[in-house]
Amino acid sequence: MQVKKVLTYVAIAFVAFYLLSQPSQAAQAVKSAMGGVVNAANQLSKFVSDLT
Repeated sequence: MQVKKVLTYVAIAFVAFYLLSQPSQAAQAVKSAMGGVVNAANQLSKFVSDLT
């Protein structure tokens, strides 16, 4: 359990460092990830619509 907690803190520290050191690239990564989520949602919606 202790290892999981340490890895969580390391991951949070890495994300914070990335956000503070390269904010424009971090924003682009989030935009890209959100675009993928929106695309997946649209495809799922199309699939469900085609079922009916």
